[in-house]
Amino acid sequence: MMIEVLKSKLHCVTVTEANLNYMGSITIDEDLMDAAGLIAGEKVQIVDNNNGERFETYIIKGERGSGCICLNGAAARKVQVGDVCIIIAYALMDFEEAKVFQPKIVFPQEGNRL
Repeated sequence: MMIEVLKSKLHCVTVTEANLNYMGSITIDEDLMDAAGLIAGEKVQIVDNNNGERFETYIIKGERGSGCICLNGAAARKVQVGDVCIIIAYALMDFEEAKVFQPKIVFPQEGNRL
């Protein structure tokens, strides 16, 4: 049996940009991506702590060390710059593997710094 479990989480990052005139996705600082084990193109769930929005999109690599968290396209309408969000990725795995799997959870500091 396969189950879906938490793989990665960026807990309480701050939205730095919202770009409505883009095709969609979320741009994330590459340092944050590496720390959480996330890759470009990966599907993520975004949870906005300020307004309760929950939605899914995919990742675009942002400039390393920039602290960038930018919602693009339609997702830009669901957040405001300055909102605090949680970025979550899940993985399918065998039930027994899931019992021992340890997700990567990152708690960035002010400015989305590690």
